[in-house]
Amino acid sequence: MIPIDSTQALGAALRAARKQLGLTQADLALAAVVGVRFVVDLEAGKPSVRLEQVLRVIDALGGRVQLDGLADAPTPAEPTRHGA
Repeated sequence: MIPIDSTQALGAALRAARKQLGLTQADLALAAVVGVRFVVDLEAGKPSVRLEQVLRVIDALGGRVQLDGLADAPTPAEPTRHGA
């Protein structure tokens, strides 16, 4: 698990994952059904990105979001996939 405490940390983690998979920003944008500019801004740590698109990028990279330290809440039986 990668601790994320800022938009810059999220962007760096997603950039590293993309590069590890051998994807270009254009490849990732196509897989996540977002624009290349969105991927560029996300990797740069731009704070005003859309959550739905962020989740699609994470999904396209094979990741998922988990929250720690919050009050227990019921979890869905199956995780929701935001990709294509």
